[in-house]
Amino acid sequence: MVGYGDHGAFYRFSISNGKVLPLFYIYDSYLTPTEAWAELLTSTGSQSLRGTQYDGIFIALIVDEKHKHDILAGGFDGMYTYFASNGFSYGSSHQNWKGLKAFCDANNLLFVPSVGPGYVDTSIRPWNNHNTRNRVNGRYYETGLQAALNVRPEIVSITSFNEWHEGTQIERAVPKKTIRRVYLDYQPHEPDLYLELTRTWVEQFHKEKERWLV
Repeated sequence: MVGYGDHGAFYRFSISNGKVLPLFYIYDSYLTPTEAWAELLTSTGSQSLRGTQYDGIFIALIVDEKHKHDILAGGFDGMYTYFASNGFSYGSSHQNWKGLKAFCDANNLLFVPSVGPGYVDTSIRPWNNHNTRNRVNGRYYETGLQAALNVRPEIVSITSFNEWHEGTQIERAVPKKTIRRVYLDYQPHEPDLYLELTRTWVEQFHKEKERWLV
């Protein structure tokens, strides 16, 4: 972060002590031993980042239920669910978000549910058809966004803006095909359907947060 930590491209989040720090999502965090994370992310760790110029808000990926305890012990500031396919993992299953949020609240962690517009990655993983989730003209996206708002999170992440190979893009889409592939589009809707849905739900999220604080 030296030379980059003050850049406006870093998303920053205000924590309880008033500090505003860059926020980092750490994919596959569970592949590194909990003890190694604790050396970096707990205040007593031998290589602790806490209180230094390298400090931040570090969000781990939760896949299995057991990971929530590892995330806590590792000194992370929160957890996110990442996968856009509802039911793909324990963490990405909407039905488990209430329990995960309760665990996070009890342990002063951020819970960041991740929402996607749909999922289809069979062009690169032909064997993974069972995790395909149809967009249903935007209804799948809105169902996920509502499930996220239902648990009153501080942050909702979107998976993703432009991962066409996994069918999770929300950027503008027009009909396009190559010799090997026909790309998804949003017809009969406008090319910016998912950007407009995102705008609508962001506004709703802000309204809901104001009510939660009353």
